[in-house]
Amino acid sequence: MASRPAPAPHAGVWVVVPTYNEAANIEAISAAILAALPGATLLIVDDGSPDGTGDMADRMAAGNPLVRVRHRSAKQGLGRAYLDGFGVALAGGAAVVIQMDADWSHDPTALPSLVAPIRDGRADLVIGSRYTAGGGTQNWGLARRVISRSGSVFARTVLGLRPHDLTGGFKAWRATTLAAVPADGVRAGGYVFQIEMTYRASRGGARVVEVPILFKDRTAGQSKMSRRIVFEAFFVVLGLRWDELRGRGPTRAGSR
Repeated sequence: MASRPAPAPHAGVWVVVPTYNEAANIEAISAAILAALPGATLLIVDDGSPDGTGDMADRMAAGNPLVRVRHRSAKQGLGRAYLDGFGVALAGGAAVVIQMDADWSHDPTALPSLVAPIRDGRADLVIGSRYTAGGGTQNWGLARRVISRSGSVFARTVLGLRPHDLTGGFKAWRATTLAAVPADGVRAGGYVFQIEMTYRASRGGARVVEVPILFKDRTAGQSKMSRRIVFEAFFVVLGLRWDELRGRGPTRAGSR
């Protein structure tokens, strides 16, 4: 009797990649993701990119069953794109859900190190951290370094969180932990979504682990960072803390 082929090592892992005008990156980054995690499913969530990113993703999906595409009609913010993609991954039976950018700022070769703590039973949420020992940034100006560091320090202080990198978006989630965060309660649509999701998971008792990464600035395409995003983060963090002080925040693990 012929033996059955061994299961792909990363079957059950879904990688959710939101895109908007990433035609210069999407094909190469997709190939690198699938090479780093054999057997994983790649879900591209495109917000109606006018540069044809969505069409390129469709062509990749037509030739590879491990590539899937979620089309959204318009750009509605990073957080909303992720929540949509998370819903698709969870409905598809994902055991681990990874979120990452399409612009090469998140190195696909680091993906196995994000999955390992979840597979080993040591974590429910793993953050690819620029600000833990061994992590860092590359090709950043002083202003961006200050804004990013300050944002994490501000959120850690106001919300009483332990992770050092709260503004980064390179994360791996245990599916059950992600599913326990109610999507209809998430208020943030922009980059502060990263802070809010870690906050809600932490308050729910998730074990959060940071693994070091080197964050590289994009080499193709245009950055989505803006002054509006910084102000949104400031007010959302304060709003989360204010709700908690009034007893309207997420319930802390072990309390009722």
